Amino acid sequence: MLPYWHYPTYSIGGLTLQTWGTFVALGILLAVGLAYRRAKTKGLAAADLVDLGFWMVIAAFLGARLGHVFLYDWGYYREHLNEIGRFWEGGLSSYGGFVGGALVGAAFLLAKHRQNFWQYADAALIGLPLGFAVGRIGCFLTHLHPGIKTDFFLGVQYPDGIRHDLGLYDGLNTLGLAIFLFIFRKKFEKRPGAVTISVMLWYGGLRFFLDFLRAFDARYLGLTPAQYGSIAMVIGGVWLAIQLRTLSKRLSN
Repeated sequence: MLPYWHYPTYSIGGLTLQTWGTFVALGILLAVGLAYRRAKTKGLAAADLVDLGFWMVIAAFLGARLGHVFLYDWGYYREHLNEIGRFWEGGLSSYGGFVGGALVGAAFLLAKHRQNFWQYADAALIGLPLGFAVGRIGCFLTHLHPGIKTDFFLGVQYPDGIRHDLGLYDGLNTLGLAIFLFIFRKKFEKRPGAVTISVMLWYGGLRFFLDFLRAFDARYLGLTPAQYGSIAMVIGGVWLAIQLRTLSKRLSN
């Protein structure tokens, strides 16, 4: 079993900082940096990827916060409207962030790089899994996502007993995805859209099952909001794979 490390804040030179926020910021910088590097090596407009990253981060935070407020904890926030904007204290929905970031990202690329849409989309997403894994370290160190009780060897010794920690599990999930993308990077480079589809299918598929381990998340008809998002993501990934495969066959003929 793992010990209950709990470090919600830390201090540097008398300045108190949020552990969760620090790791999220590091994850964002890493993801954008990897996207920039991918764009440079593939002859894409790297500066546009940085601009895209900026707007996607803003949209993702907005979507993530609204998703959390309205889908996970509206009963609380309708009584504490002044706290809706305090995203730095935690309370973000991954799928709300995905929706916000995807909408802005798609609009940006359709406006500026329609002809090479999938090359840019893959470049933008190549660093997301590793950046997400870094952000989840902050979730784990503050234990924002406690799971049901367990005797699993990766269970965490919470004050009330041993529980799954979904921050840890989702971090391992996205780390695995990052390793997968690295191993098959040469193959994916020849197939525009392959990175995007892989991210959708891998993350959506595993996240759906991981959420059954969550202890206190809101549920609708037995499923968490993220599980509905996972279903939509997997369906979208399969649909994109079929569409791109069909297009590839047409072009080859």
